[in-house]
Amino acid sequence: MSTVTKEQIEEAIKGYIEPHMEKDLVSTKCVKGIDIDGDKVKVTVLLGFPAAGVKDEIANAVKAAVEGVDGVTSCEVDLGWKIVAHSVQKSLKPIDNVKNIVCVASGKGGVGKSTTAVNLALALAAEGAKVGILDADIYGPSQPRMLGISGKPESKDGNTLEPMTSYDIQAMSIGFLIDEETPMIWRGPMVTQALEQLLNDTNWTDLDYLVIDLPPGTGDTQLTLAQKVPVSGAVVVTTPQDIALLDARKGFKMFEKVEVPVLGIVENMSIHICSECGHEEHIFGEGGGKRMAEQYGVDFLGALPLELRICEEADSGKPTVVAEPESRPAQIYREIARKTAAKLALQSKSYAAKFPNIVIQNN
Repeated sequence: MSTVTKEQIEEAIKGYIEPHMEKDLVSTKCVKGIDIDGDKVKVTVLLGFPAAGVKDEIANAVKAAVEGVDGVTSCEVDLGWKIVAHSVQKSLKPIDNVKNIVCVASGKGGVGKSTTAVNLALALAAEGAKVGILDADIYGPSQPRMLGISGKPESKDGNTLEPMTSYDIQAMSIGFLIDEETPMIWRGPMVTQALEQLLNDTNWTDLDYLVIDLPPGTGDTQLTLAQKVPVSGAVVVTTPQDIALLDARKGFKMFEKVEVPVLGIVENMSIHICSECGHEEHIFGEGGGKRMAEQYGVDFLGALPLELRICEEADSGKPTVVAEPESRPAQIYREIARKTAAKLALQSKSYAAKFPNIVIQNN
């Protein structure tokens, strides 16, 4: 009678490359337990990113790999995930109740960054994470409208703000505090101070991810933010057009300078699909985002079609991920969310919470 060993099982699981991390589950330390009982095996897998949409797919792949081992008749896979805090810029401390901050940026306006940011946040929540979104675009806040939120945030103590909630995500924006038609006639220092307050004086509750919708460009606001906000990673949004890619490169370089890892690139308005005949056309050029990702050695997280309904749904306060969860664009957003979270899960962890606070008392 053949005896199945733990090494054989590990070797079999190593043969499956998890598509979001692009690595196997053994080397990424996601396999937490292998129990062998004669010809029956139980494998415990704990991912570092939320994966509600592909949970069964990953579990079935592990099960198939293990059941391919000689002497194994059945395999049970127990799969879950645990999201931990990841390291931020060396000079900064993480924010209380927020494990990871992910910035969504673009080198220029008009590439659909805010729409991508809100759908990314909603997709992370749909995958099983606790998520918040901070609208850092002081001059053109768009998240209140996109999330369908009106009214002003509460302050229970007169100093801090309670986040607004919509579709199970926590949100904060200068747009909640001012009239939609009021222009913000502020200079740089006022903007960065307002942003710091919005971030630090909001009572976020146990967030796995806080998505920050950055203003477009690479100016004073973005730089201050990148230097003062403890960011775990950034996502750069571009379109295939050469001009947009040129500006996206600047955004990429800015994060490099302030030691914020870029988790990947999202190409928006990548392809136009004719609503009448289904003909696909690359009206802004083709493959630019992919080439840029290869050039900088980062991941290409996904390409989104140029579709009227994506704009209409965001404008009406019900973004695509919640308006049409089964639609192709919603599935693309969820795949982008899983890849973003998986890339972050591979980064070094933050041990800030484990360090004791030293208090000196005069007794």
